[in-house]
Amino acid sequence: MVGRSVELAELARSWSQVLAGPPRTVVITGAAGVGKTLLVASFLEAVTVSPPGVTLTGTARVHAPAPYDWLAAVLSGRDLANLPVPADALAWLAQHPDAPRERYAPGALLRLAVQTVRALVGARPGVLVVEDLHALDPASLNLIGELATAQDLPVLLLVTSQPPDSALSPALAARTLARLTGARGAIRQHLDPLAPTEVGQVLTQLYPGRRPSSTTVDAVWRTTAGNPYLIMELAAAAGATGPDALAGAALPEHLRVEPAPLDELTARESEVLACLAQGLSNKQVARLLGISIRTVTVHVSNLLRKTRSSSRTEAALWAVQHRRIPTSRPA
Repeated sequence: MVGRSVELAELARSWSQVLAGPPRTVVITGAAGVGKTLLVASFLEAVTVSPPGVTLTGTARVHAPAPYDWLAAVLSGRDLANLPVPADALAWLAQHPDAPRERYAPGALLRLAVQTVRALVGARPGVLVVEDLHALDPASLNLIGELATAQDLPVLLLVTSQPPDSALSPALAARTLARLTGARGAIRQHLDPLAPTEVGQVLTQLYPGRRPSSTTVDAVWRTTAGNPYLIMELAAAAGATGPDALAGAALPEHLRVEPAPLDELTARESEVLACLAQGLSNKQVARLLGISIRTVTVHVSNLLRKTRSSSRTEAALWAVQHRRIPTSRPA
């Protein structure tokens, strides 16, 4: 998996630790399209040599959100007859159309939801996959938090999420992510967009035997900002004529990223952003611009917010995409 080998290896290590005993939590964050779901799928495919006892996968029902969406998705299509949970509560958790109205207190229902997951997992190590945590309902978020800290639950909990500011409830999503990453032994993986060299590797895979030119790689990187999903969409729109056809191709209109207003950045922020695009550290930026490291840190924080970036790399890609890099370094 291009650009994600380190993260994939870390997932494998976490799984081996679950096999040895304690539960583990891995939170994978990143913008839409950077490959969070693909990373999880690649991991699950890799561990089929030693299959887990059970893999439970659930996600949000974006068009009709309801309490315990994640668990309802997990229970969909399963035989629920032998689960040690009251039938009426189980029907409500599974969102059966003929389920009785809720008659359990929220705390009691949460305990029953945890009990249901425990029963599905059993005694063998398993994997719980939580897709798009940012879009989950509050009840599901509480359940995932409980599962991350549950004692004697032999699971690897894999959670994918976009940044909290894109969530249905940003504050609640942020608190849940903090709770998950604060669990004992938890790991946080943040997926940045692909670098130009990695974009070249993706194009080589898409067009076997047709090595893309450096001009094509640079053009695709600028057009897609290194987003794997957008690279695939660009290639699909351009057809199978070869990688160099992508150099002048444009993304479908609905996928184009609208630039943030240019006047949002101060002159000093623009200088700092140019330095980030050149890969300079905060210390190097401070020396170059004649300001303190603390001031650079403040400017970087403001830049991440104004460019809607979750990392320095994303901010640098934003600078490239919106042509905010001067021809020479700030003096």
